[in-house]
Amino acid sequence: MKKVIFRGAGVAIVTPFTADGINFPEFGRLIDDQIAHGTDAIIVAGTTGEAATMNDAEHKEAIKFTVDRVKKRVPVIAGTGSNDTSYAIHLSQYAERAGADGLLLVTPYYNKCTQKGLVAHFQAIADSVNIPCILYDVPSRTGVSIKLTTYVELAKHPNIVAVKEANGDLSSILRLRHACGDELAVYSGNDDQIVPILSLGGQGVISVLSNVAPQATHDMCQLYFDGDVERARDLQIAYTDLIDALFSEVNPIPVKTAMRLIGWAAGPLRSPLSEMEPEHVEQLKSALRAHELLA
Repeated sequence: MKKVIFRGAGVAIVTPFTADGINFPEFGRLIDDQIAHGTDAIIVAGTTGEAATMNDAEHKEAIKFTVDRVKKRVPVIAGTGSNDTSYAIHLSQYAERAGADGLLLVTPYYNKCTQKGLVAHFQAIADSVNIPCILYDVPSRTGVSIKLTTYVELAKHPNIVAVKEANGDLSSILRLRHACGDELAVYSGNDDQIVPILSLGGQGVISVLSNVAPQATHDMCQLYFDGDVERARDLQIAYTDLIDALFSEVNPIPVKTAMRLIGWAAGPLRSPLSEMEPEHVEQLKSALRAHELLA
């Protein structure tokens, strides 16, 4: 069995921006608050962190700052995936040198490759580092899915230890667990499927919800691990309204709006992301109030 990077709720953390760059003082406060409220890992420079609109220097600065701020209190996982294999290798090697505990590697997007190409891409990145890699399957964004036979092949690599599975298909996750067992840990990539994936032997979630409700998301996982399945299930159900509000528009538009509403200086969304539609803002406010996160 490969070593699991973390168990529980890892936050796919937002990146607070100013007009000129990253708001590092606020980012530091946010990281500290997440850890204080039970978050089990910090995932920096992912989709929710708006890595797609960071330049190379910002991307590296965000990773290094997070590692230095966390100081090994929880694992730090750096988003270093790219649709350019050589750049993904460059960024992954940088993250390792900076002290990241693991990497999150999204499937190549736009210039979509075959399953053979996926195997070569991920193996090349994993060969280039000595820290664990988490694959990221999110076909709704990338237009490419990791097939079961591809998972089986990739799971043979000692540095490829897990997948963030966001395909929404529990049947495929069942078959993934059957085919790969403990050679490939599974994290939910969807906040509305945390407990269902835990029930299939998942190790936790890489979560958007954790940005606004870190303790509840951690508790959902921990209760399940402790054998209190009913309370974990009840939390999953109870947070449906907030999860729906956080995905009423493309992530991270709603969660960054939510962070501003509850008092964080999360700053602007970077273009081409636009501000949230008024009716969705009202939905979000209502859900935040229902969970006593907004007065």
